[in-house]
Amino acid sequence: PFIKFQGVDPILGPEMKSTGEVMGVGKTFAEAYKKSQLGASVDFPSSGTVFISVREADKKSVEEVAKMLIKQGFKICSTRGTARVLSATGIECEIVKKVREGRPHIVDMIKNKQVDLIINTTEGKKAIEDSFEIRREALQGKVTYTTTITGAWALCQAMRHSDKEEVYRLQDLH
Repeated sequence: PFIKFQGVDPILGPEMKSTGEVMGVGKTFAEAYKKSQLGASVDFPSSGTVFISVREADKKSVEEVAKMLIKQGFKICSTRGTARVLSATGIECEIVKKVREGRPHIVDMIKNKQVDLIINTTEGKKAIEDSFEIRREALQGKVTYTTTITGAWALCQAMRHSDKEEVYRLQDLH
């Protein structure tokens, strides 16, 4: 048997005792990513309202993500800058105030359960402060969110994957 040294488990070090890890295996990226997220208790909304607010560097990629979400039945709401980019490409979206722009703002919408998914990428001190409030409220309200445009794309891929899940034995993979 293992000997404990000063209360430390020899198999898991103290840094791993509160860390969880999941793995998703699939024939496609979408299937594997969906399984990994389900294993991490991420809920995938199938429709509803998505809040999208992205930093300047992500605005060139937001159109593709928005179109995927619309195909899945989502309505879009976004901050003024992101709405301007989406509107220029013909995508309809409701404009929502940032936290510092007054009420009602996005955190109010999350509290009122008017948002089902959040895509929020940030840069700059004020945006990061707003983002903290958004993430905290999303966590308390169990609203799925992502803080990168790549993560948003991956979520869209996973949500499009069918609900028919296959189980693969690890022994068969090698």
